[in-house]
Amino acid sequence: MLKILITFIGASKAAILGQKPQMGWNSWNRFHCDINSTIIEQAADAVISLGLKDLGYNYINIDDCWQAKERADNGHVIPDPTKFPNMTAVGDYIHGKGLKFGIYSSAGTLTCGGYPGGLGHEVEDANDYASWGVDYLKYDNCYNLGVAATKRYGDMANALNATGREIFYSICNWGDE
Repeated sequence: MLKILITFIGASKAAILGQKPQMGWNSWNRFHCDINSTIIEQAADAVISLGLKDLGYNYINIDDCWQAKERADNGHVIPDPTKFPNMTAVGDYIHGKGLKFGIYSSAGTLTCGGYPGGLGHEVEDANDYASWGVDYLKYDNCYNLGVAATKRYGDMANALNATGREIFYSICNWGDE
């Protein structure tokens, strides 16, 4: 299975992230769409104060609903200006705690929560994530328009690799494929 993953994303063995299980905190199960930068920063603080970082929990992942409802005119995804007025600052806060910063999107036109998805915007999104300091992308499978998974997930893998930033890529491919 690992050999297939390496071939699929086009990475060398030395560049493979995730040789150990990724552990951390994800906003979805507790907060669903009721998230903002303060909640994410408090979660990072809690991971530190509870000693979870010392046990290997090193990711703070923002799940769905962090985006504005529409993309910018230039195609870039926009963080919700009320919930996340400065996504780079959120990443800096997380990194300042010695943790890694994760984010969510979908390999479709919309995320599962109805926000702009990555299909057709892989390059813009990957570059935005890299510029914000993202270390982990959870990539879901909603609203995929029936486009083959190998194309959708491959396009994002290639876009992430092209940024030059090491971003762990976690894909979800449920359903018929």
